[in-house]
Amino acid sequence: VQLVESGGGLVQPGGSLRLSCAASGSIFSFDRMGWYRQAPGKERQLVATITSGGITDYAEFVKGRFTISRDAVKDMVYLRMDSLKAEDTAVYYCGAERIGAGYWGQGTQVTVSP
Repeated sequence: VQLVESGGGLVQPGGSLRLSCAASGSIFSFDRMGWYRQAPGKERQLVATITSGGITDYAEFVKGRFTISRDAVKDMVYLRMDSLKAEDTAVYYCGAERIGAGYWGQGTQVTVSP
């Protein structure tokens, strides 16, 4: 299983980015996929997830600003990030899980700075 993230970069506060995660197989082969982030000196934290049934969940600190979505035809999962803040700066990872196994991508850097 391979997960490849893209779409990170430098953006000003208040700006937007869309992250993409390409899976090497069907995204429906996973019970849940999601986005996680890790800032320097901090633990990795959940940002947003989507189950195979389409149920989404968000961390409180991104509710109303971030949206997770998927494209089953392309086997892609996306994270639309709006109203970005400096504290959103982190490496963002795509994760996928199925019973007995979890997978991570290599991460993509998001920097929010004037």
